Amino acid sequence: MSELRPAPAETPETALHHGRLGVFGIVFFVVAAAAPLVGMTGAVPVAIVVGNGAAAPGAYVMVGIVLLLFSVGYAAMANKVTNVGAFFAYVGRGLGIIPGVGSAFVSLVAYLAVQLAVFGFFGGVIAAQMAASAGIDWPWWLWTLLAWAIVTGLSALSVDVGAKVLGVLMGLELLSLVVTALAVLVSGDKPEPMNLGASFAPSNIFVGGLASTAGIALAFAFASFIGFEATAIYGEESKDPHRTVPRATYLAVIAITVIFGFTAFAVVAGLGASTVVDRTVELSSVDGTPLVDPANVLFTVAETYVGGWLREVMTWLVVSSLFAGLLAFQNSAARYFYAMGRAGVLPSALDRVNHRGSPWTATVATSAVSLLVIAIFAIRGLDPILNLFYWFSGMAVLAIVFVEILVSIAVIAFFSRHRGEASVWASLMAPLLSILGLTVGLWLLASRFALLAGTVAEGVDPTTQPWGLNPTGWILVLLPFVMFVVGTVVGKLRLREENEGAIADLVT
Repeated sequence: MSELRPAPAETPETALHHGRLGVFGIVFFVVAAAAPLVGMTGAVPVAIVVGNGAAAPGAYVMVGIVLLLFSVGYAAMANKVTNVGAFFAYVGRGLGIIPGVGSAFVSLVAYLAVQLAVFGFFGGVIAAQMAASAGIDWPWWLWTLLAWAIVTGLSALSVDVGAKVLGVLMGLELLSLVVTALAVLVSGDKPEPMNLGASFAPSNIFVGGLASTAGIALAFAFASFIGFEATAIYGEESKDPHRTVPRATYLAVIAITVIFGFTAFAVVAGLGASTVVDRTVELSSVDGTPLVDPANVLFTVAETYVGGWLREVMTWLVVSSLFAGLLAFQNSAARYFYAMGRAGVLPSALDRVNHRGSPWTATVATSAVSLLVIAIFAIRGLDPILNLFYWFSGMAVLAIVFVEILVSIAVIAFFSRHRGEASVWASLMAPLLSILGLTVGLWLLASRFALLAGTVAEGVDPTTQPWGLNPTGWILVLLPFVMFVVGTVVGKLRLREENEGAIADLVT
């Protein structure tokens, strides 16, 4: 490797606004990206019916434990590297520039994909609700474009403005889940006594094995945690990043685990552990087809144990939850564009910030990509949920878990060269365990991608047969790995051009 020289000095036009975010501001962005209410209405019913039944809450806890193990090494690296690029900065520091650039391309594709997925879900949900409640029959893409304009404006204004908006929306969302869960747990009118073992005993969590029902539940649980790793992205804009980022990471993972595990258990208890699968099928069915309306499961539990008013509130909080996720992922994707522009991997114009310290050119680039894809899906008449949401969300989760594995390997490599700068637990044992857990997760996500993304080959039953992908499914599954190869090629080219700005930024 050539000798490293300092990156170009920051200027008012290229420096993010430092010291703007605290621990809870970052956690707001991260938990909002996880969109707990959306996960509870969308993923949990599927995990119950085609996964491990009453033990679905335990699957979320198991995934939370794996991601806590990942967070140990991730937080240790946060003490050494403060970079808005986060993932690729860590991989670059641990494994070298070329893998770092490869992971940067994968990460960027992942965050762009998940934002596009949420745009599709938002447009489909609000179009249906406005048509039913207000008689406003606009196409989904018109509602999506309205959200696109608002999100672009808020993201360009200031990151702390976004945090305030997310704080209000997320507070209402979490309150609705807590109220529902507590109402179920304290009720004396449940169909049967609560059964902790049914939901959290390991034998029930792993029933059927990883190749079958347990694997399906765990795959959906991994998908529900997407976005938690974004804590380090805001390091440069946080107060005391070496303390703020690790604390925010642990708090975010614990919060998401508790939210999903606690609320999912309340749903199981509210429907009865022994009958939860049959009741979920019944409540989610439309014209005899199960899981067409999975949101009705949580809404019915809320209505039964709290009241019809909460059901109505929740239907609109799903919309606000999606909007909060849009804003969170817009900020994440923009900051990856910014970091790659500043590093010289992408055009340097992407490192411009406005007078409020927000990366406005990167925000514009993110919004431009989103606008282009939304337009293509609208023109081609593709479904916003069945196509835009499921395709891109499945690919994004696969990509992020892949990069998390690279980060864990990079942690071990980095601290093997800097012995004594972190404990054996943080520098070796926890990363090794996370690599094992994440590799299992990656296999589960890829093998069950047809079920996750709705890209099933003709004649295949995705609930019983893994890897039954149609051509679209194979393209989406392979794209993150192809982008890693593309990124490594770009990294080699930049090294040949002796782009020292890119080198210094990726490894500092």
